[in-house]
Amino acid sequence: MKVAVLIVAAGKGLRVSAELPKQYIELGGKSILHHSINAFLKVPYIDLIRTVIHRDDHELYHKAIGNLDILPPVNGGESRQQSVMKGLQSLGSYEPDLVLIHDAARPFIAPGQIEDIITRAAEYGAVIPTLPVTDTVKQVKDGKVRKTLDRTSLARAQTPQAFRFKLIFMAHKRMEGREMTDDSAIAEACGIQVLTLPGDEQNFKITTADDLKKAEYMTRKNLSDIRTGLGFDVHAFEAGDNVILGGITIPHDQKLKGHSDADVALHALTDALLGAIGDGDIGTHFPPSDDKWKGSSSDIFLKYAHKLLKEKDGIISNIDLTLICEAPKIGPHAQAIRDNIAEILSLAPTRISIKATTTEKLGFTGRGEGIAAQAIVTVRLPE
Repeated sequence: MKVAVLIVAAGKGLRVSAELPKQYIELGGKSILHHSINAFLKVPYIDLIRTVIHRDDHELYHKAIGNLDILPPVNGGESRQQSVMKGLQSLGSYEPDLVLIHDAARPFIAPGQIEDIITRAAEYGAVIPTLPVTDTVKQVKDGKVRKTLDRTSLARAQTPQAFRFKLIFMAHKRMEGREMTDDSAIAEACGIQVLTLPGDEQNFKITTADDLKKAEYMTRKNLSDIRTGLGFDVHAFEAGDNVILGGITIPHDQKLKGHSDADVALHALTDALLGAIGDGDIGTHFPPSDDKWKGSSSDIFLKYAHKLLKEKDGIISNIDLTLICEAPKIGPHAQAIRDNIAEILSLAPTRISIKATTTEKLGFTGRGEGIAAQAIVTVRLPE
């Protein structure tokens, strides 16, 4: 049995009131779309995954999914129903037996529930997860209650909704031009019996700003393994006319000596991040004996360490970086350093502290022979 997944991500998600369509907003360092796709990648019974996206969002899409190994996306239509139809058409040549149709804005679907849906759909042909309606439901018109509905016969539909591929494809073709709110409604209109199974309250759809706050809270709650890493680095001065600290070029009567750009701040920060995930140090991954890294910009090292963290589904909670030197003066450049590190790591500047101190003329930094940096990084990982 060949199982395909179609993830619908062609909308603009305006009710979330964000700068990006909601599916590209990050939760814990990864986009909502990335989380949704990754849930299906964890299910061994799935053979194909394809997303349907807006024609203007290809750049956003490729940035959002990173190196996830799925089929290339297809462009959607003017409505959700049209987008699903375009997605189904694109899957036809693969001849899947089942297709699961899922909203990209439901990033908390559990792999176990996906497996249950596949099993039931293989037997019954059309299955959707549903939740009971717990509130009393009123039929209202012109601000007046017309009727109280019997909630015992009502249910809230979720996704993924699973169907035999040929059934739902023909149903969509038959219902073209008649807009319906979900795929099971299309199936029902064509006389297809749809089975329900219990849904999951965690599998909610992110629609509003409040939903996004709830999703952010859930993401952090699930990252309960809290770790701290410490990084320390030193570079001596040599003849030159500027130093690079935190990726910012600062005029000075000397420069820092090193194999790369000698950015002592980013080196300490990289070591702290690697330490927090228990993955060696900067020299382990970028040996100074390798000429490949000669003169390299140190943001390469920091981005690499951050990538390792994200591959473990972790996030950075906060950074505390202290620069130790007599000169140059760090204060006038602290904000620029903070903003640049925030950009490198896609982190809010409020999670980064940049401080500077001296050793009161003591030691090599006190004698003006170089600069030291100390970084502490706290990360959150899933248990």
